[in-house]
Amino acid sequence: MKIAAVQMVSTPSVETNLAAAHRLVGSAAAAGAGLVVLPEYFCFMGKSDRDKLAVAEHPGEGPIQRALAEMAREYGIWLIGGTLPLAVDAAVDAAAAAADGGRVMNANLVFSPRGEVAARYDKMHLFAFDNGRERYDEARTLRAGRTPVAFDADGWRVGLSVCYDLRFPELYRALARPPCDLVSVPSAFTYTTGLAHWEVLLRARAIENQCYVVAAAQGGTHENGRRTFGHSLVVDPWGEVVACRRDDGEGIVVAELHRERIADVRRQLPALEHRLAL
Repeated sequence: MKIAAVQMVSTPSVETNLAAAHRLVGSAAAAGAGLVVLPEYFCFMGKSDRDKLAVAEHPGEGPIQRALAEMAREYGIWLIGGTLPLAVDAAVDAAAAAADGGRVMNANLVFSPRGEVAARYDKMHLFAFDNGRERYDEARTLRAGRTPVAFDADGWRVGLSVCYDLRFPELYRALARPPCDLVSVPSAFTYTTGLAHWEVLLRARAIENQCYVVAAAQGGTHENGRRTFGHSLVVDPWGEVVACRRDDGEGIVVAELHRERIADVRRQLPALEHRLAL
């Protein structure tokens, strides 16, 4: 299976971002990718955190979701649609909708080659960081998800995660029942945290779970002044980086997954079998 990670430098214009995503997904499909991953916040990077509330969609409706469905259907691919802001569904969770005071979900939607929603994962861990120069607190505008999610893409078990989730190995262990073949990590890592931790964390998650990891990132300086780290990449089950975009700016990285590679690593080093019920 060939996969691709899309790197973007998203703007406050949903229309501009959707056009860029469509072009880059088309390039990935032309390169033979059957599964494509967009970065976190691919559709919108506002001037302030609260700007995302104005473009939030309801589940199953809205231009961002329609665009994702159309891309998946047009190119006949599995599309892991980065993240988009989705309103809390009052019909499902009325108490949460009433209590959230305008917060939304940072939702990771997966579309099948027929353009249908195949899975939805709501980001569980909300980023907070303050080094005296940069300050972030996603919990001010986002509500945390509650449930790990994996799905089947043509016989490949794919686990879903988003950005800050990467720092919590217990999530990936929860996804490993049964073990995943691939884990996706659409992200918008800051330059500061990415420079320090991005690649080592991604390689660690691949090594621990003996699976491929694909990370599609925001990469560059955005109109709101935020600088994201980029370095979209694919890691194999031994922790080797098999594809990476080292430059800022939009682009794609493409890699081929091999079931034999997963099987060989797990046979030679049966760490997944040696896990203890602690």
